[in-house]
Amino acid sequence: MVAQVERGASRVRYPVTGSAEESGSTPRPPSESRLWNADLAPTTPAQRTWTTYHIAALWIGMSVVITTYTLASGLMAQGMSWWQAMVTILLGNVIVLIPMILNAHAGTKYGVSFPVLCRASFGVRGANIPAVLRAVVACGWFGIQTWIGALALDQLVTAVWSGWSGLEAHTAVAFAAFWGIQVAIILKGTEGIKALETWSAPLLLGGGALLLFWAVRNGGGLGRILEESQRLRTGSDNFWKIFPAALTANVGYWATLSLNIPDFTRYARDQRSQMLGQALGLPATMTAFAFIGVAVTSATIVIFGQPVWDPVVLVTKIGGTGVIVFATLVVVAAQLTTNMAANVVSPSNDFSNLSPRRISYLAGGLITAVIGVVMMPWKLYSDAAAYIFTWLLGYSSLMGAIGGILIVDYWIVRKQRIEVDDLFSEEGVYRYRNGVNPRAVAALVLSILPVVPGFLRAAATPGGVVADPGILDLLYAYAWFVTFGLSGLCYAWMMRGHGPASGLPR
Repeated sequence: MVAQVERGASRVRYPVTGSAEESGSTPRPPSESRLWNADLAPTTPAQRTWTTYHIAALWIGMSVVITTYTLASGLMAQGMSWWQAMVTILLGNVIVLIPMILNAHAGTKYGVSFPVLCRASFGVRGANIPAVLRAVVACGWFGIQTWIGALALDQLVTAVWSGWSGLEAHTAVAFAAFWGIQVAIILKGTEGIKALETWSAPLLLGGGALLLFWAVRNGGGLGRILEESQRLRTGSDNFWKIFPAALTANVGYWATLSLNIPDFTRYARDQRSQMLGQALGLPATMTAFAFIGVAVTSATIVIFGQPVWDPVVLVTKIGGTGVIVFATLVVVAAQLTTNMAANVVSPSNDFSNLSPRRISYLAGGLITAVIGVVMMPWKLYSDAAAYIFTWLLGYSSLMGAIGGILIVDYWIVRKQRIEVDDLFSEEGVYRYRNGVNPRAVAALVLSILPVVPGFLRAAATPGGVVADPGILDLLYAYAWFVTFGLSGLCYAWMMRGHGPASGLPR
């Protein structure tokens, strides 16, 4: 038995549980549930205004950032050539695009965010497990990007005003200022982020193109500067030894977004917009901007006699007040667009999911900003090799495990069918056992166990690269692939016979 009401042009079904029928009470609409708030509610047709351009601009804004510019440096420091680094980065982003689009589908179809979608597979309470895991990683990223943005701002202000570096705690002041700008944007909500990404995309692309033009013109041509790139290689030349971990790290770079992409695609006009926008915006931009980083750095060898990896330091060497001011705008825009979209939206929703009636999207965003500082990002980013092979690789195992469960649940177990109102009901089909699906939790834990020994060994090794890797190290090197595959297989096996037609166990 169901009660039906009209909402806009669609008919919404509110399931009536057995206990409600027996007591003679009426079912509560989602808006009266403790699992509901206005920020987590499914988007309405009027809210779905993001076109292909908006989705592509989102990815351009997130990809054009200092960490992408220097991404190839960590790979070349381990021994890769420039083209090997580019192939690795491109392949990693094409691979992660697949789960990205698959998870995005539910967001566009049902208008639900990541933590709400997790309720279907993990249970209405169990969804807090993947949500918190995702949120903690986002807080770490928020802190890292804020720290990088603050360092850039600090150096650029010093280049314009030499007296700045003489001020006590000038770096701390820059960090606080950059942090405060982001908090101001958080207060604007998701529409503020949409506007930020839309206007900044052309600025970021233009800034990157100008930098590449400067490098080619002053470095003696593209051919010469790419020849000079060989001098950037400082590690072993055994490509296949470092390729597995490097590829997994590049998948891990956006493994977080491959989970919470519904947070954005819930605003997309249709599936074509989200799929085409992501395909156009992600792999090409990541690879192109990483290439600009390699090409420009190689050019600095010719021009300055030594490599200058940091684009902020490079701008100060180029000189000129106008150049520095423009570069400041580009750098600040790059860090803001990435941090706001990639590291604020998801944890804001994730923290809100912990207690929807008490924590709003705004409160969740402020919590993220505070925890991002507490995690001491200056230490997370202190070592480029450890950053790639420990931080990126380590959390990719968690993200892969969650991603495998979500995709198998939506595409195989439920065949793209979700009872949206039950996602907000403590007595609906997603209550499982006291609100937690033990099968999902078991699949998550079992898939992570094989990579834990490799992670512990890598974390204890300087640079994160083990000299004599064994089978456990190899499993860790492919952490995302291992946990993604294992969690999906385990969950599919545990949930066999419990598809939509069976009603799913409670």
